[in-house]
Amino acid sequence: MYSLKTESAFDSAHFLTDYDGKCENLHGHRWRVVAYIEVDQLQESGTMKDMVVDFTVFKRDVRALALELDHTFIVEEGSLAPETVAALEGESFRLYFVPFRTTSENLAKYFFERLADKGYPVSQIEMYETPNNCAIYRP
Repeated sequence: MYSLKTESAFDSAHFLTDYDGKCENLHGHRWRVVAYIEVDQLQESGTMKDMVVDFTVFKRDVRALALELDHTFIVEEGSLAPETVAALEGESFRLYFVPFRTTSENLAKYFFERLADKGYPVSQIEMYETPNNCAIYRP
């Protein structure tokens, strides 16, 4: 088995809907995402012969995905009143809507699916919301 790992980070805000605790309030994190890909066999020909994938491309794609969320307010669809969304957009806030509760677990799965959709053989995503706490998603 051959594996590659790369990581990136982004800063964003979120809150947890229907949560009874301090995370129900708007707050931010310096998120760190660690992506792992894994294959049984290395590529056999071309410019990527004897590689899992081109590390440069893998790093670029993970960083591009992190950049999409960087300095945004990640919002669960339907969790804010339309008037609130309009007011935030009127103040030029960068809102990033997702169809799930904005937990670390769900963000890990989101990164997994986005990278898998690009054709990567993703084996695991770690999503750190603090230096000591992370959620791990693997199918």
